[in-house]
Amino acid sequence: MKTRFYHLGVASFTLIFLLGLQTKVNAQRGGINWAKDGYQYYQTERGGSAIFEYDTRDSAKKTPIITKEMLTPEGKKPLTVSGFAFSEDGNKVMIFTNTKRVWRYNTRGDYWVYDLNAKTLKQLGIGKPESSLMFAKFSPDGSKAAYVSEHNLYVEDLATGNIKPLTTDGEKRIINGTFDWAYEEEFDCRDGFRWSPDSRSIAYWQIDARKIKNYLMLNTTDSIYPFTVPVEYPVAGEDPSSCKVGVVDINTAKTTWIDVPGDKIQHYIPRMEWTTNSGEIILEQLNRAQNDSRIYVGNVSDGSTHMIHEETSDTWIDGKSRFNNGNPVGWDWLKDGKSFVWESEKDGWKHVYRIGLDGKETLITKGNYDVINLSCVDEANGFVFFTASPDNATQAYLYRVKLNGSSKKPERVTPMDLPGTHSYTVSPNGKVAMHTFSNSYTPYQSEVVSIPDNKHISGVHMHVNADAKNKPVFFKVKTVDGIEMDGWMVKPLNFDSTKKYPVVFSVYAEPAGLTVADRYGVGRNGLYIGDMAKDGYIYMAIEGRGAPAPKGAAWRHSIYKNIGIINIRDQAMGCKEIRKWPFVDSTRIAVHGWSGGGSTTLNLLFQYPDLYQTGIAVAAVGWQLSYDNIYQERYMGVPTDDASRAPFIKGSPVTYAKNLRGNLLYMHGTGDDNVHYRNAELLINELIKYNRQFDLMSYPNRSHGIFEGEGTTLFLRTKFTNYLKEHCPPGAK
Repeated sequence: MKTRFYHLGVASFTLIFLLGLQTKVNAQRGGINWAKDGYQYYQTERGGSAIFEYDTRDSAKKTPIITKEMLTPEGKKPLTVSGFAFSEDGNKVMIFTNTKRVWRYNTRGDYWVYDLNAKTLKQLGIGKPESSLMFAKFSPDGSKAAYVSEHNLYVEDLATGNIKPLTTDGEKRIINGTFDWAYEEEFDCRDGFRWSPDSRSIAYWQIDARKIKNYLMLNTTDSIYPFTVPVEYPVAGEDPSSCKVGVVDINTAKTTWIDVPGDKIQHYIPRMEWTTNSGEIILEQLNRAQNDSRIYVGNVSDGSTHMIHEETSDTWIDGKSRFNNGNPVGWDWLKDGKSFVWESEKDGWKHVYRIGLDGKETLITKGNYDVINLSCVDEANGFVFFTASPDNATQAYLYRVKLNGSSKKPERVTPMDLPGTHSYTVSPNGKVAMHTFSNSYTPYQSEVVSIPDNKHISGVHMHVNADAKNKPVFFKVKTVDGIEMDGWMVKPLNFDSTKKYPVVFSVYAEPAGLTVADRYGVGRNGLYIGDMAKDGYIYMAIEGRGAPAPKGAAWRHSIYKNIGIINIRDQAMGCKEIRKWPFVDSTRIAVHGWSGGGSTTLNLLFQYPDLYQTGIAVAAVGWQLSYDNIYQERYMGVPTDDASRAPFIKGSPVTYAKNLRGNLLYMHGTGDDNVHYRNAELLINELIKYNRQFDLMSYPNRSHGIFEGEGTTLFLRTKFTNYLKEHCPPGAK
C-alpha cells in the first residue's frame, strides 16, 4: 500500500525522477551511470537515441559514446535506450529496450550488446520470446551475460552466442532470479541474481509460490465473455511464499543450496550479495513477523552458514530502510573486505554502524537524530557522509562524521543559506557529487559540487526563489494528547484573516510515506483542476505518529498494531485544533487521500464524523485482513487467532462505516492488483447495510494508479474537482 505521488502535483514526478538518480544504476534504471574515475558520467539523451559522456567539471563538454547509428540493427529502426550498463573493462555496453511493465515498473524487455572495439551490435536471448528478458548483466570479466527469461536463469557467451540454461524448473509459480508480487511490492526486490566476483558462478533467489492463493480480478470489458485475471497474493494471515538462495556453477549448471536455518516459509530474505571473495555470500534473514533480523555468511562449496549478527525488536525491524536510497542491490563493504556499514534503529534513532564478519560492531553516527540516507563512505579520508535533519524533520541536509565513530556530533556540509531538502549523489571517487535542492517555494535545481567543501563546480548556482508568491506556510500544531505535529498550508490568494475559509486536508498517515516535507511540489494538488488558492480554499497537511519522519524510532513505531487508530486520532485531534483558528470555517472541512491515504480518509469520516463534512477516498484498504502479509504483518503483527486479528479489525474503515454522516466520494479501479476491489465491495456492503448514502466511481480494469485507458486521468480529476466544489464550496464567508 504505497503513496500515489500524483496527488502531490506535477512537481512530485520531477522529485521521483531526481530521487531515482541516486539509485545504483543497472540496465533497468535510468539516471547517473558513473565512469570509473568518478568525474565523468554517462546518460542518454532525451528520447533514448544515444549515450553521451559528460564531465562534472565542464558542463559544456559532451562526448558521444553510443550514437544513433550504432543503435541501429541491420534492416531495423534504431533502438530506444531505456537503460544501459557498461562492462567492467568499459569495452561493451548493455542496452535495455522494448520494455514491458511487470507490476509497477518496466523490468522486462529486450537486451542488446554493443562492442566498442569490434563495433558490433548483437541481441541477447535469440530464440526467447520478445521482451521476455529481465535484469541482464555482464559477468565481471566481460565475457558473458546472464539474464532471466520466463522464470529461469540463463548465461550467454558473448563471443559465440551460445545460451545455457542454469535453471530448468522455473514455471509460473517457481520463480528463479526474480520475485513474486509481495517481495517486489514490499521489499523492492526485483533483480534476483548476482554474479560472483570471479565470474564462475551466480547466486540467486528461488521463490516457490505454488501454495499462494490467487486473487481473481474480473475483466468484463475486453472480451464478449468475462474472464478472470489471477494474481498470486498472500493476504495477512496467509503463509508467505517459500524462499531460498542457491549458487549455480556456470560450467556445470549445478546449484548448491545455502542452508539458511529455520522454516523457509516462515521467513524472508530481502537482501543477499557476495562477500568480497567468490567463496562466500552474505544475506539478511527476517522472520515472518519482521522483528528478528539475522545476518548469515554462507559457504558456497557446501552450503553451510554461520550467523554473524542478530537484532530483535518489540515492534518491527525496518529492513527496507537499510537499502541505500531504496535499492536493495549491493552491500556496503569497506575496503578491507572484512566489514561493512549497516543501519539500525536499535538505540532509538536510525544510525550507521560498522559490522565485521567476526560480529563486532561500532556505532559510527551518534546522537538524537536520524540518518535519512547514507550518501558515501569516504575511507581514504575516514568519513561517512549522510543526509539528516536534526533540527527540522521536514528538511534534509548533508552531514559527515568520522568513520571510526569518534565524532561527538555531525558536521554539516550543506550551506546554511539554503533551507529545504537536499540530496547528493556522490561519485565513486568521493570527490564530487550531484547536488539537488528545492524547498516548498523553490523549484528543483541541480549542480555539481566538490566534496567535502560543497563548492560549486558546474550547473545552476543554488539560490532560493525570492520572488515566490503565496508560499506554503509551515506550522506546528499540538493536540490534546500532547503530540506536536508538523504541517503546511497554502492560504487563498488575497487572504483576509477576518473571514472564514474552507479547509481541504491531504492525508496519507501510514509508514510508507510522508506528506509534510519542505520540498517543491508541497501544497499542490494534482487532482484539482484549477487553482485551489485562487478559488478560495485553504489546502493543508499535518503529519502524525507512524509517518516515516526523522523524529526517532519511538515516533515511527508507535503505530505498531495501531494502524487505523493512533494515526487517525493524531490527524483528527490536529484537525480539532485547526478548527479553532479564527479564519477556518469549521462547517467546511474536507479530506482526501489515495491508497493508505484513502484508508485514512475513510477512517476520519467514520471515526470522527463531527470533525469532517466531506471526504474523497481513492483505492483504499477498507479491511486490513485483505491486504498483503508482508506490509500488514510488519506493522500489525501476524494474525493467527481472534485476539491477534483484533487490531486489524479495530483499525479497518469497514468497522466504522455505519458512522458516516458526511459526504463521501469513493473511487477504485476494478483491476487493482495492489489494493483489490474486494475492499471497495466490503465497504459498499457495509454502507448499504446501514443506509449510509455515498457516491461511488468504479474504473473498469484500472490498476492502483487508475491511469489506464483514454480519458481516465481527466475524468478522475474532473470528478474530484466537481465533488469537492459541490460539497465543500470554495471561497470566503
